[in-house]
Amino acid sequence: MARVQIDQVDGVAVVRLANGKVNALDLELLEEITDVFHGITADSVVLTGAGPNFSAGVDLWRVAEGGADYVRAFLPALDRAFLAVFGLGKPTVAAINGHAVAGGAILAAACDHRVMATGRGTIGVTGMLVGMAFPPTALEILGYGFGEPGARRAALTGHKLDPAEALAAGYVDELTAPDLLVDTAVARARPPASPDAYRLTKEQLQAGVHERLARRRPVFDPQILDLWLAAIEDGRIPRYMASLGGPERAR
Repeated sequence: MARVQIDQVDGVAVVRLANGKVNALDLELLEEITDVFHGITADSVVLTGAGPNFSAGVDLWRVAEGGADYVRAFLPALDRAFLAVFGLGKPTVAAINGHAVAGGAILAAACDHRVMATGRGTIGVTGMLVGMAFPPTALEILGYGFGEPGARRAALTGHKLDPAEALAAGYVDELTAPDLLVDTAVARARPPASPDAYRLTKEQLQAGVHERLARRRPVFDPQILDLWLAAIEDGRIPRYMASLGGPERAR
């Protein structure tokens, strides 16, 4: 069954994550996200979640159960999916329909514009609460999307913000009623007057991110892998999941 659904709304590709109740990021979903964004032919894109959530982040149960081999495949796939969204040379709008946590927040930050529904949803990066760190790709995208001060607070504290707090902090660009969310996002994703000018401007704005990643990934990616493997071995992930008090399979 497809974990990513695509519809066309007024010429805009509406891409919906559809991987269970919380759209947990597992290896298969990440591969589909990458394939979908590499193959998009529409002039602009809205990224949202099917069901009540945008994405609650990495499926930590799969990480814990899959062990070292899964993690070695998963982390590069995570980078590829984030970069596929971030690097799309077209207007991209995140329609945040519920919780956008950890990897879900990174996907939202990878979009050019973020519209969040009012209500119960939260947005934040909770890796510090688990005792795990995101790879350089995720943190660079977070800094680009949220701004450096916001990204630093998000990454180091693990705090999740409600919609009003997220707007005040600059994590999102605007709020709207849940029933108007997709329509609002589609309106913001209208194709530009010149697709080439948009693409080239976006490439220039993002050039610093890619230059830093070329230097930092060889240094930090191996350390991130070691940290994730240690989190499996010492039982850190199951302990965190048990602390949530429910069966939710995502960070």
